[in-house]
Amino acid sequence: MTATLRSLLIIGPPGVGKGTQGKVLGAIPGLVHHSSGDVFRSLDKVSDLGRTFLSYSTKGELVPDGLTIEIWRSDADRRIETGEFDPATDLLILDGIPRNPTQAALMDEHVDVLGIILLVAKNEQELIDRLRKRAEKEDRPDDADETVIRRRLEVYEDATRPLLGHYDTALIHEVDALGTPAEVARRVLDVVIPVQASLATA
Repeated sequence: MTATLRSLLIIGPPGVGKGTQGKVLGAIPGLVHHSSGDVFRSLDKVSDLGRTFLSYSTKGELVPDGLTIEIWRSDADRRIETGEFDPATDLLILDGIPRNPTQAALMDEHVDVLGIILLVAKNEQELIDRLRKRAEKEDRPDDADETVIRRRLEVYEDATRPLLGHYDTALIHEVDALGTPAEVARRVLDVVIPVQASLATA
């Protein structure tokens, strides 16, 4: 049986700032940011997992949920082995995983979810404008199209947001994602600080 990892989830629609806030938290001792997107991009293409991943991604197909969890767990174990993450004292900040209810169920044996940071943007147009500016800055013109952006937001509502139903509502903390990164970070820390403090006294 593999170790159960104490974790916080960061969930929210595209462009809401999950990666930004995850990196802020990851700079704090005792918190380890784990971005599934970064993990996929850094996969060793000649490893068994890397080749299997590429067999789906190069065809534009979705990576199966079981394989996604296997890749995530493999990277988490690597971090433990290298000393980047100590499950006895550190809290894992999960960004981008789980992405749907099936993945949430598959992860139950791997993680002890102590809290969920649900980043919300009540002004959808402001979120769309933010995504458009980000796409232009990163020279991704297709992602700057408002129709594409709205479709991505619909996919989140249909596929990802329902995973919240898998968890106790007491774990879910809505955080306003609009404002400067520092303002949002302060709100996020209001959720994280009590959780991290509880680990220190456990």
